[in-house]
Amino acid sequence: MIEMIEKRLKEYKASDPHEEENALKEIMQEILLFALWRAGFFEVAAFQGGTSLRILHGLRRFSEDIDFILKEPDPAFSWSPFLEVLEETSKEFGIAPEVLDKPHMDGAIRAAVIKDNSIANQLNLAFMNGQPDKKLKIKLEIDTNPPEGSGFEYSYLDFPVDYEVCHQDVSSNFSLKTHALLCREYLKGRDWYDFTWYIAQGVTPDLPLLENALIQYGPWQGKELKLDREWLVQAFKEKIGTIDWTEAAEDVRRFLRPVEKKSLDLWSERFFMSKVDKLDNLLR
Repeated sequence: MIEMIEKRLKEYKASDPHEEENALKEIMQEILLFALWRAGFFEVAAFQGGTSLRILHGLRRFSEDIDFILKEPDPAFSWSPFLEVLEETSKEFGIAPEVLDKPHMDGAIRAAVIKDNSIANQLNLAFMNGQPDKKLKIKLEIDTNPPEGSGFEYSYLDFPVDYEVCHQDVSSNFSLKTHALLCREYLKGRDWYDFTWYIAQGVTPDLPLLENALIQYGPWQGKELKLDREWLVQAFKEKIGTIDWTEAAEDVRRFLRPVEKKSLDLWSERFFMSKVDKLDNLLR
């Protein structure tokens, strides 16, 4: 099975060790998704976030972690039964990952961490740079109490074999990304890169879902909120005026192929205000 992974990696035509590492991590993400489908995970959960945009919709940046939401809230959710199948499936592909359940039973987000160096060592890859103990790390996170109103779709993937994933539709995905953009307490430039992708695709956020999310979490928690186009555009403009765009661009740089990095020089308040103007027109 390691030959299948090696063949897949060659298809990326990685230009440097860092891109090679990103590509291998993405291959691992696909194997993990297959393992979760095999475990029946997508009967209760849906794929969402930046990695879903990358794997399902062709987002051009690489992504580190894999995010999910439960279809229905469940405070008793545990990763454990799914991780057992994930370990068993990984072994079938010649992978021996370290699988760590990181339960936070006092919060809605439950995490698990996958660490692996077995693939890279078998293939003798450049990014390891003579460090056999260096491990790829992928975090799985799931919201066990998601806001009400997401739309779901189903898609088929064919690596490592044919399987099906349940995922948020792109409008719902944009809603929760917008929630992160407006409410996240730290700067994550990858969120803003995804924002430009949604606008380029002509996607608009599902406003009722976004309103539910804002009321459930963040500065508007528990408050009455009448979210419409004007409110959202103004909220984005206020947020954009507070951001260090040089720092934001640096967060994204390592996830892009070399040919795409030059566009990060455009990142500025003026650039993103133009994107908000496009969103304003899309919402009319």
